[in-house]
Amino acid sequence: MKVPIQPKEDIATEFINLDTLGNLFVKSGYAWDGPSGPVPDTDENMRASLVHDALYQLMRHDFISARTHRKPADKLFKKMCKEDGVSNLAASTYYKALRKFGKPSASPQDKKKAHRAPRA
Repeated sequence: MKVPIQPKEDIATEFINLDTLGNLFVKSGYAWDGPSGPVPDTDENMRASLVHDALYQLMRHDFISARTHRKPADKLFKKMCKEDGVSNLAASTYYKALRKFGKPSASPQDKKKAHRAPRA
């Protein structure tokens, strides 16, 4: 999918690719936890939360700058929610919450360790 974030160089991680044209590809097997906070997981917000979580992960791992790209990622979340059926009021509320509380989640200091289940 095309996103409004265009890094200076192509980014390729195990589960997320983002090229210099803003083409984001989240690979099969990527794990995310749906929307954060009190926002319920619904069919209408899961696609937006997937893209948003992938972009924030790239910020946490210093592939893209949170200072430059957090606001566009938050705006994209709002836009995608509305496209998928979230009301304008709810999408605007989610956006305001992201702007107020989301900064730590985009910070490299909040980098999360990946855990894998053992193979049977």
